[in-house]
Amino acid sequence: MTVAVYLPLLLTLLLALVARRVAGRGAPGPAARILTVTAVVAALSSSWSLTMLALTMLDDVPPLAALDDSPTVELPEPVPGPVALVAGLLLLWGGARLLADVRRRVVTNRGLRAVGTVRHGMAVADWAEPMAVAVPGTARQPGHLLVTTGILRLLDADERRVMFAHEQAHLDHRHHRLVAAAAAAAALNPLLTPVRDAVAYLVERWADEEAAAQVGDRRLTAKAVARAALAGSGPKPMTTLGIDGGAVVRRVHALRQATPARLRRRLIGPALLAAGFVTVAAIATEAFVDLARAWL
Repeated sequence: MTVAVYLPLLLTLLLALVARRVAGRGAPGPAARILTVTAVVAALSSSWSLTMLALTMLDDVPPLAALDDSPTVELPEPVPGPVALVAGLLLLWGGARLLADVRRRVVTNRGLRAVGTVRHGMAVADWAEPMAVAVPGTARQPGHLLVTTGILRLLDADERRVMFAHEQAHLDHRHHRLVAAAAAAAALNPLLTPVRDAVAYLVERWADEEAAAQVGDRRLTAKAVARAALAGSGPKPMTTLGIDGGAVVRRVHALRQATPARLRRRLIGPALLAAGFVTVAAIATEAFVDLARAWL
């Protein structure tokens, strides 16, 4: 096996460093898309590398083990046994994390769809907790907005316009798919957690920008986001305008600036990393195939 089989893990660390810089500059939409795609490619590449490493344990299974001890046959040496074992365990752990993440999302969305009666694309729950969320649709049921009476009482009429525009942007652009894909990638490869967090932040910034454009007032949008943040600062986590605590300051600051430019140059780094993942995976696969042919 060549060193290429380990490179996806090193490239993942580089992607994690790049993600926050990409998320902090320019229009959020293109950045969210490129980081999600690159994260998925990275997760698949690193998982495939772990699979190839784990498969080298087969050289200890008869009749390959007998060939390994034969003095008349010279075979290429696979990776050390402990490395292969750790790779196999990491692969199983990532698979378990992925299944748990998918299950949690399915259960959460199913519960949200069961709340209230949807009328004109919106359901209102008579809850004191201030909450607003875009509920993803299914093949049989379109997505809708879910808001509580608590958030409706908290925000004034103009701020409610911001809230509706923000959550509708999540539905229109299917942000839940980007968030779920980035989360799945981080489940398979925990080193991608910073990328997952960057994508989650970017889709909220994307919805902020859509809301600001629709209401025509960036300061009003910033005010609504800030008020929702204060509402969600209690002991229970709130789902209000995508507030998650630390990111809200960055979001409000961004809304107080001019509309961000696209800055396509900042996307070159993630795109090159995605190409790098594919390249090293191809090189590692070629080396693995050569090894397998020699043994089989």
